[in-house]
Amino acid sequence: MNKGFFRRLLALTHKEMLELLRDQSSLLMGIVLPLILILIIGYGLSLDVKNVPTAVVLEDSSPTARQFVSFTQGSEYFRPVFLHSMAEAEQKMCTHEVTAVLRVPQDFTRRLATRDATVQLILCGTESTTAMSAQGYVESSVLTWAAEQGLTSRAKGQVAVTSRIWFNDANTSTWFYLPGILMLVLTISGVFLTAVVMAREWERGTFESLFVTPMRIAELIFAKMIPYFGVAFLGMTLCLLAGRYLYELPMRGSLALILGESMLYLVVALGIGLVISALTRNQFLACHTSLMISFLPSVLLSGFIFDLHVEPWFIQLVSEIFPTTYYLELMKSLFLTGSYPPLIVRDTLVLLGFAVFFLWLAFYLTRKELKE
Repeated sequence: MNKGFFRRLLALTHKEMLELLRDQSSLLMGIVLPLILILIIGYGLSLDVKNVPTAVVLEDSSPTARQFVSFTQGSEYFRPVFLHSMAEAEQKMCTHEVTAVLRVPQDFTRRLATRDATVQLILCGTESTTAMSAQGYVESSVLTWAAEQGLTSRAKGQVAVTSRIWFNDANTSTWFYLPGILMLVLTISGVFLTAVVMAREWERGTFESLFVTPMRIAELIFAKMIPYFGVAFLGMTLCLLAGRYLYELPMRGSLALILGESMLYLVVALGIGLVISALTRNQFLACHTSLMISFLPSVLLSGFIFDLHVEPWFIQLVSEIFPTTYYLELMKSLFLTGSYPPLIVRDTLVLLGFAVFFLWLAFYLTRKELKE
């Protein structure tokens, strides 16, 4: 390394910063879009099922039957609609006005005296997650009501279950989503934005004009990476602050590790973007390629939405070829679980391998173009 290297690198980086500041769309995607994502997903997207529209059909109008269905009133889990016939309930189910139908038959009170009472629960299967949650809510409420009425006294023994949820004390899916939002922010800024902007320069021929200057390939690559690294890191920092102060996201691991691993993943993402731009050299193709090989896998195959442990083995195998899987696993651990050394060392080495590979490939493809 000599003074000429740093002088040229500083000049090229300054040029890239000026171009980035002139390109308002890049700043919007790197800074404003992450904040919009964390607000929309954090407040609007949730796996927590509440206010389930439930049709309660009381064919038995006795006080006991009314007391039995009282758990649906004043509960955050149900939004009951009281009806008098199954025909009305079926109509509302067909029009998707309700997700569940709780039917209390005419002989409910009479059969309750003989400890043989039954109720019918009908669920709309088009929303399977909501239906299964509603089923669990109703079954739990029925068991609680039966215990309060002493209807389980004939049992030979009773077992009390004390449950706790580890690593998510608030029992909210928002904490589950926020580490994934950080991963999306760095993916968008690192891969998608870099690939499209770089491909635009290939289209305009500005790269060819740089090839006739004394600059070196390493200087060009580093100068292209530094501005977008800064924009992406700023967007990630804003998301961290929003997650901490808007959603009270815990940080059970080391902040230094969170920032360090994010920087490493960002280098990986920038390397992927440089490779895509060097291969495509077309904005339209770079956009679609980035979408197919980075953004969609980040959402579908990283564990952001689906738990990979319950997926088929071949899906788990495919997910392991994407760096997003390892980064998201690290973030979930560092935010919610804590600093677990074996996991951190393993995933860090994998991300480091991805970073070296993609930077070498970007260097090789750009040098090949320069020689040609």
